[in-house]
Amino acid sequence: MNTCTKTLKVRVKDKHTGVLSRWAFEVNQVWNAANAISAEYSWVPIPGVGYMNCNTSEYDLQKELKSIREERGLSIGAATVQSVIAQHAKSRRQFKRNKLQWRSSSGAKRALGWIPFKSAGVKLVNGQIRFCGEFFGVWDSYGLSQYELGTGSFSEDARGRWYFNTTVKVEFKPSSGSKSVGIDLGLKTAATCSDGTVFERRRITDQFAAKLASAQRANKSRRVKALHARIKHTRQDAIHKFTTGMVENYGAIFVGDVSSKALAKTKMAKSVLDTGWGMLKTQLEYKAMARSVVFEQVSEKYTTQTCSCCGAISDNSPKGRAGLGIREWICAGCGTLHDRDVNAARNILALGHERLAVGIPAL
Repeated sequence: MNTCTKTLKVRVKDKHTGVLSRWAFEVNQVWNAANAISAEYSWVPIPGVGYMNCNTSEYDLQKELKSIREERGLSIGAATVQSVIAQHAKSRRQFKRNKLQWRSSSGAKRALGWIPFKSAGVKLVNGQIRFCGEFFGVWDSYGLSQYELGTGSFSEDARGRWYFNTTVKVEFKPSSGSKSVGIDLGLKTAATCSDGTVFERRRITDQFAAKLASAQRANKSRRVKALHARIKHTRQDAIHKFTTGMVENYGAIFVGDVSSKALAKTKMAKSVLDTGWGMLKTQLEYKAMARSVVFEQVSEKYTTQTCSCCGAISDNSPKGRAGLGIREWICAGCGTLHDRDVNAARNILALGHERLAVGIPAL
């Protein structure tokens, strides 16, 4: 049995919204104080040298803000203050910036509530979460009592609902699958596998378009948020079922490296975002890791045009935007009839095998 880290997310009962919102306001104060210090000392004048980027460290911020709880009368614990500062420092390193966005507690740019905690700061007592001297009832859909709670956070969604998120150690059986599969991501179908399996695109956004338009015209913001949440959860559920089936049935999975972020800036943005390529690849990656399945993204360049049988790029293969409507074609070299997406998936599978054969270079 393999052990890996997994994040569990359970909803907190609405009666605790008041205290969590107050703590989220205090968390924002700590974040903004750390942001002000890192911004102020980012460029310091050095005589005879000029301005030097000092890049305030987490240790410096912890030292500067060690008395912020007493100065501002905050009710959150010292461990939470330390977690906020640590996350601020981590985000600055990640984005390579000395100053991050401010966390606003009101107005149109209000940041969604967020309260981090360390594993020692939370405990499950009689089905409730004890944190910072308070007890929080949750809708426990995972059976948290069977896990050892790790670091995590309380987080708020766009509808004002709060969730308890914690990391836990779980055991997974290695996949029983021994075959390999290539996956071609598309818009006609969300994903097509080299063995002919198809993950249909459900056009979830279009299913709720009329209801969304009606709610928006009536200025029913709560209804709009509820519909967006339903769209998101429906998409997640469908992708979870597909990706779980993939890692359970295959020992190696190869996916084309199509960039959803790049295509989201084009006229195809709505279709790309509705399909959820990024979510699908993320789920495949972490589920494959947990089940000891090989997962790699390979270049999909020319995979649609190349014949998966003879390897030739014939004159009648689909090319460019003009060829987007071609769903089937016959290779002029060997005469094989190809389904556009299955052919691309088979080429992706072949490229994945080549990469495994020569080894994967260290980044």
